[in-house]
Amino acid sequence: MPVSSRSFQIFVKPVGAACNLNCHYCYYLSKNQIGDGAPPRMPAHLLERYIAAHIDACSDEIIRFSWHGGEPTLLGLDYFRLIVDIERRLCPAGRTIANGIQTNGTLLDEEWGKFLATESFAVGLSLDGPREMHDRFRLTRDGRPTFDQAIRGWEILHRHRVATDILCVVSSYNASHPGEVYGFFKQIGARYLSFLPLVERYADAPAGVTPESVSPPMWGDFLCSVFDAWISGDIGRIKVQIIEEATRTAFGLEHSLCLFRPTCGGVPVLERNGNLYACDHFVDDAHLIGNIIDTPLGELLESRAQREFGSAKLEHLPHMCRACEVREMCHGECPKNRFVIDPEGGPPINYLCEGYKRFFTHVKPFVQAVADEWRRNSGR
Repeated sequence: MPVSSRSFQIFVKPVGAACNLNCHYCYYLSKNQIGDGAPPRMPAHLLERYIAAHIDACSDEIIRFSWHGGEPTLLGLDYFRLIVDIERRLCPAGRTIANGIQTNGTLLDEEWGKFLATESFAVGLSLDGPREMHDRFRLTRDGRPTFDQAIRGWEILHRHRVATDILCVVSSYNASHPGEVYGFFKQIGARYLSFLPLVERYADAPAGVTPESVSPPMWGDFLCSVFDAWISGDIGRIKVQIIEEATRTAFGLEHSLCLFRPTCGGVPVLERNGNLYACDHFVDDAHLIGNIIDTPLGELLESRAQREFGSAKLEHLPHMCRACEVREMCHGECPKNRFVIDPEGGPPINYLCEGYKRFFTHVKPFVQAVADEWRRNSGR
């Protein structure tokens, strides 16, 4: 079986885009038509085929699985018990399997909490801040708020000491309240925070964004305010993903997030029917790499189409990025946000460029201080 020549992370969607919520900004709900005619969930035989193929394609000592949706907990706890049973049976001697799951938290209960803790799952929990901010967009299918259910999910995870990364979508609404957002997460005892900028484009006017989208200046201001709050007393207590990413450059480490790597393509999506797509933001016919029923997973990961998708990020890096003083921290961010016309006729510019540049410039002295201290202590 072909082995991938690089580390990879696959967002596996065994329930597809199915979800119990109808979040206004969700970009994946529209993917429900993917795999029409396929079963509503990945069948057991295909699940086992995927897990076996993932293990075969991975050369890392720790084999990591990432379970996404839609809302993966809709599958029920028995489905995830099956996943763990298959993994145990197929895991090669001397290697370890690690699981992660992304959830809105509203379906979690004590049994889920015990399972996730016992099986050492890492959890990504979607929570957009205090009640009013969270309930602005994160609603049920019939329009009811979800804050109480999400917080109950957080409390279950917290009580069972499940490693949980809170994922907060930053819109034009909560971006104006960085202190309140960060303070809320700190108050509930969060230790891992990721902030995701909301950028929604109009289908009939692709150069424009919706009013709910965060503006570049607001995004930069929000991140700078979070950094200032964090550095004033939370170093070593709370990990903020984008600060962690910036700090990796102090040690010459590759970014862990594909957003900030020079090239991408290492985080494809596997749908419930076995289709592999180039990226979570590019699940469409144009970016279908193949199907694991027909082609070994390792071969798909190494395919020309996936390689070209990944290298296009660097090949189409905007001119202004190439000369940017914080390029190593950003590398033009995600290609999905590169749609602003370059007045000089070059490749499109990232919509959030102004915000990212402000933030990375703001944290650069801190990163440099970390680098200097590391060199002194290591004798480099």
